[in-house]
Amino acid sequence: MFFNVTRRFSSLLFLSFSLVSIAVSQQAVKSDTLQLNTRQQLLRYVYQELIEINTTDSVGDTTKAAEAMAVRFRAAGFPEADVRVLVHPGNNRKGNLVARFRSANPKAKPLLLLAHIDVVEARKEDWSDNLDPFKLTERDGYFYGRGTGDDKAMAAIFVANLIGYKQQNAQFDRDIILALTADEEGGDFNGAKWLIDNHRDLISAEFGINEGGGGRHRKSVKLFNGVQASEKVYQSFLLEIKNKGGHSSLPPKDNAIYQLAAGLERLSKFDFPVNLNEVTRGYFQKMSMIETGQSAADMKTIAEMANDAEAVRRLSVSPYYNALMRTTCVATKLEGGHAENALPQTARATVNCRILPQENAKDVHLKLIEVLADERIAVTFIKEPKPSPPSPLSAEIVRPIENATRSMWKTVPVVPIMGTGATDSLYFRQIGIPMYGVSGIFSDIDDNRAHGRDERLGVREFYEGQEFLDKLVKSLAGEKMTVIKK
Repeated sequence: MFFNVTRRFSSLLFLSFSLVSIAVSQQAVKSDTLQLNTRQQLLRYVYQELIEINTTDSVGDTTKAAEAMAVRFRAAGFPEADVRVLVHPGNNRKGNLVARFRSANPKAKPLLLLAHIDVVEARKEDWSDNLDPFKLTERDGYFYGRGTGDDKAMAAIFVANLIGYKQQNAQFDRDIILALTADEEGGDFNGAKWLIDNHRDLISAEFGINEGGGGRHRKSVKLFNGVQASEKVYQSFLLEIKNKGGHSSLPPKDNAIYQLAAGLERLSKFDFPVNLNEVTRGYFQKMSMIETGQSAADMKTIAEMANDAEAVRRLSVSPYYNALMRTTCVATKLEGGHAENALPQTARATVNCRILPQENAKDVHLKLIEVLADERIAVTFIKEPKPSPPSPLSAEIVRPIENATRSMWKTVPVVPIMGTGATDSLYFRQIGIPMYGVSGIFSDIDDNRAHGRDERLGVREFYEGQEFLDKLVKSLAGEKMTVIKK
C-alpha cells in the first residue's frame, strides 16, 4: 500500500512539474530565423523538451521522456486509456510511450508511427565550444543537440501533429498509433521488440512509418526524397585463435596475434559480389537521372544489370554506394595477449557484417571461414541473425509519398532506399507489418553528423518535415472532413 501511495504521489508531482515546465518553456522558446505559426511553436516546445532530456543508455532515462510526452497528450484531451507509458520490468529507465488517436468509425487497420527516443552517447567536452549535446541550440539556421536528427525530430513531429489533430477534431478512416521507444541505439531493453512480445495488441497495424529514409540535398539543392523499404541485416562474428603461449624471450613462428592479423589482412582485400535487389536497383536507376557524368552512366549500367567491372569499381570508391551493392564485413574490435612478457595465448577480433536482406547469414559465415583461410581461426556468431523481409513498394504507399513530395517540392523525385544500418523496422517486418522509412526531412548528403560530434538539423528542413509528415499521415490514414473546435 505504501508503495502504491508513494508511486501515485510521485506521478502527481511529476505531472505538476511537467505542466510548469511546459508553461515556462512555451514562454521562453522562439525561432531565431523563422516566424513560427501556432503549430510550429508547439513542435518547437516538444522538440526542445525531448532534446533536453538525456536518454542515453548509460545514464539517460527514456521513461522520463515518455512521461513528459504523455503529460502533453493528456493535457490535449487524449483519454487516459489511450496514453500508455510502458516500462520494461528489467530497468525502470527504459520506458516507452504508446498513444492512440482513435477514429470514430475506423474502416481499416491502424497506421503505426514509430520513433525511438533514446540517443547515442555524447560528451560535452567532445563538442564544439558553446554547444551542449543535451541543450537545444539554434544557430546559423541549424538546430544542434544529440538526437536533433536521430530520432527526436520525427518523435517531436509525430507528437505535435497528433495533438494538433485532437485540437482540430480531425477524423480519419483508421486509428493512428504512435510508439516512442527505448534502446534502438543499443542497450539490453529494446522497446520495439519488447512491445511486440508483450503488448502486441497496442501496436498492431496494417503498416507503419519510421526513420531510415528522408531527403537529401547538396549545396541547398534538393536531390531526392528517400523511402527506406528494406535494410541490411546486422550480424557480428567473433574470430578467435588459441595458442599454448610461452616466454616472450623465446618466440616461435606461430604467434596467435600474427596469425589472426594475417587472416584479417586477407579479409580486408576481399569484396563480396555485387547483388542488387528491387530497392537498390530502383535507387540506382533513379539516381542515374539525378547525378551527372561518369557516376550517372555507371549507375545506369548496373541498374540495367550489366556486368561491368569498371562501373562497379568506380562506384565502389564511395563507401555508401559500395554498401548498397554488396554485403560488407569489417573488423571493428581487436584484442590479444595477457602480459607484456608472455606470448599471446589468445587473440580475438570482432567482425561486423551488414548482410543484404536477400542473402543468408549462414552463407556469409562460411565465406568468412573461406576468406580467412586458416583453420586455426574459429568463427562464431556473436548473436543470432535478425533478418527481415523488404516492405513492398506498392502504389498504396508510394503514391501518397509521391503526392506529398510533389505538393511541396514539385520536381523532387521519390527514391527507394535500402538502409545500410539497422532500425527497429526490422522487428515489425518480421511479424508481417510493412514499415517505410520516410520523413521529408532533408539533410546534407555530404555531411552526415548522426551519432557524431555537433549533430544538427536544418531549422527550415525541420519544419518542412512537419508539413510533409502531416500531409502524408493524413493521406495514409484517410482524412475526412475536419471540424475545428471553437
